[in-house]
Amino acid sequence: MSTPHSSSTTSAPHRASPPQIPQSLTLAALTASSASPSSSSASGMRDAAEDDSDSPPSQMSEDDPGGGGGGGDRWEPDLRGGNGGGGRWAPPDQVLENVLESVLEFLTAARDRNAASLVCRSWYRAEAQTRRELFIGNCYAVSPRRAAERFGGLRSVVLKGKPRFADFSLVPYGWGAYVSPWVAALGPAYPRLERICLKRMTVSDDDLALVAKSFPFFRELSLVCCDGFSTVGLAVVAERCRHLRVLDLIEDYVEDEDDELVDWISKFPESNTSLESLVFDCVSVPFNFDALEALVARSPALRRLRVNHHVSVEQLRRLMARAPQLTHFGTGAFRSEAAPGGGLSVTELATSFAASRSIICLSGFRDVNPEYLPAIYPVCAKLTSLNFSFASLTAEELKPVIRNCINLRTFWVLDTVGDEGLRAVADTCSDLRELRVFPLDASEDSEGSVSDVGLLAISEGCRKLESILYFCQRMTNAAVIAMSKNCPDLVVFRLCIMGRHRPDWITRDPMDDGFGAIVMNCKKLTRLSVSGLLTDKAFAYIGKYGKLIKTLSVAFAGNSDMSLQYIFEGCTKLQKLEVRDSPFSDKGLLSGLNYFYNMRFLWMNSCRLTMRGCKDVAQQMQNLVVEVIKDHSDDEGEAEIVDKLYLYRSLAGPRNDAPPFVTLL
Repeated sequence: MSTPHSSSTTSAPHRASPPQIPQSLTLAALTASSASPSSSSASGMRDAAEDDSDSPPSQMSEDDPGGGGGGGDRWEPDLRGGNGGGGRWAPPDQVLENVLESVLEFLTAARDRNAASLVCRSWYRAEAQTRRELFIGNCYAVSPRRAAERFGGLRSVVLKGKPRFADFSLVPYGWGAYVSPWVAALGPAYPRLERICLKRMTVSDDDLALVAKSFPFFRELSLVCCDGFSTVGLAVVAERCRHLRVLDLIEDYVEDEDDELVDWISKFPESNTSLESLVFDCVSVPFNFDALEALVARSPALRRLRVNHHVSVEQLRRLMARAPQLTHFGTGAFRSEAAPGGGLSVTELATSFAASRSIICLSGFRDVNPEYLPAIYPVCAKLTSLNFSFASLTAEELKPVIRNCINLRTFWVLDTVGDEGLRAVADTCSDLRELRVFPLDASEDSEGSVSDVGLLAISEGCRKLESILYFCQRMTNAAVIAMSKNCPDLVVFRLCIMGRHRPDWITRDPMDDGFGAIVMNCKKLTRLSVSGLLTDKAFAYIGKYGKLIKTLSVAFAGNSDMSLQYIFEGCTKLQKLEVRDSPFSDKGLLSGLNYFYNMRFLWMNSCRLTMRGCKDVAQQMQNLVVEVIKDHSDDEGEAEIVDKLYLYRSLAGPRNDAPPFVTLL
């Protein structure tokens, strides 16, 4: 649980002698999705990363060549503009393939492209040649060389590395997900590559230098939850990528020592830039503010800017004066660095916000002085997104702000606002679609400041809600049932009860009925996180009614292996299953043997798995990679009890860069 800090395999009908596409050719269907090239944002990248297509069949029969007619060539009109508009003799397959490629250029939906690639060999080739964006949800699911050999015209690559539980410090340091082999393969294959988005990857300064060197038309770099690089690498990108439009650094760990800091901001071109988005609020080291101010001034297309906590309100005002066109603004610290009595007044700062008429998204507030919050009132009515997840605000400090945010659709906040603060959100933000409530203290024995009362208020006031992440310590079935009835359009429901095996705090019953109501009443649900005291009954509900669930996270829940069996047998669209600290054993794991090929991955840690059970899975599922991960890299020998299991499908087979604490079965 993180805080802000921090299809079944089928075959085509049988024919007499149809050549089949071998399983090794189904790369796109297994790992890739596509979209039309466009300028991106962090949210766009995240959408691409989450909205993955279902697993397609591993084999498809090829259509009969020539359309079933007689042999020999036949006359065709010149579809590519022959002399005088007349016809000419041409091989039918060649003409049809050219037409098909032209049609596929307009096919942008990931699911549609993956399906098209499996129709027959000619469609497979045409789809590969017209694909412009490649999404790979697991960097070990396919080799970089194989991807480069298949797709000839990529402009954009989205790549994910470590399992999601790395966000909770559950994946040991040095596990892998190195981007180096990917950059080395992409460079020679795609000199016109324009965009790279990486999530949970290890990226070195040398990797960033190679990106800048290999792609002369490079425009967009987004690094989300990545590590391994420093301001040295950022300086190379800023200096050499002359067409850069997007540089988004989101929740990354930038490894810099004080004596190795580089003035990377000043490396951007001195002429007018094409910069549209610059996000570096996670870069904790100081930077050259004068260089940033000059960069903003010569970037007329800049729409998104998020700065780090070294920016004061006085400096913030100067940036706003230089870029009144900003739509997304990260405020940095939101406090004054002047001596008491000599700082910027609230009225002066409010005037700057009033002049910034385009702002619709505000974030930052990393070391907020609540006295300056009234300064954002002039833009509140236009805001569609507000992020207070770094601001320890009380309900009294939040209410004057939130009452002005009548058009808010996305709101992130710390639980310090309490149930009273959430009630104020419910009273004002009737159009809210996404809510995230993070804990100030994520420890299991913390008191927690929000409860079922706040959740109930949100469900009554924000009935258009589609996504919620809610950390708390006290919850009731009644509140969860009410949310399922009041917010039937929920697509994402993530309730994280931080204490282990917490029941309904009023009735002391398990939370089975609450989560059962969510999967029964919320027919669009695709992502679910469950926690608290749950029995097999809750998982029976999920398996019976959660037919659209693709991602399921389980923490401190379940009372027997039947829970996993219900999930595997019932959730037919399940792609990602994450389990931690739950009493599931080898029997529960083996109940999924018939379903693992349809999933992208399974993660289990601190359960009751043994090495024998994991080996059984590896022996029976030859095309899956089974990794057993030790908690401590200095542990010697093979332990019978498994700390962590990571199981995923791969066309590349077991990886060759596993550290000593990872055993590949």
